[in-house]
Amino acid sequence: MYRQGDVLIIPIKSMPCQLDVVSRESGRIVLAHGEVTGHAHVITSERATLFRDPKLAAIFMCVKDSSVTLEHDEHDTIVIPPGSYCVVRQREYSPQAIRDVAD
Repeated sequence: MYRQGDVLIIPIKSMPCQLDVVSRESGRIVLAHGEVTGHAHVITSERATLFRDPKLAAIFMCVKDSSVTLEHDEHDTIVIPPGSYCVVRQREYSPQAIRDVAD
């Protein structure tokens, strides 16, 4: 597993079927936007593709051929090797609601 702030990347054996490709933002894959700082967890390499399961709203990523880097202005850069992954955004509980952690 790989963690960068509130983003957890979990290796999986294979990708689920019938996923939708998530469009890049300004040429980058954005795994999560920072709600407090405005910084985002991004991959700029063309070797990675992000997908969304339309039924479960789950996010998946495929990295082809060679490793890619996950970058964020306030966290160390991490290297993600080739493979298939489930991408999870950390959530927190409060009495008012369950919500995404603000990074």
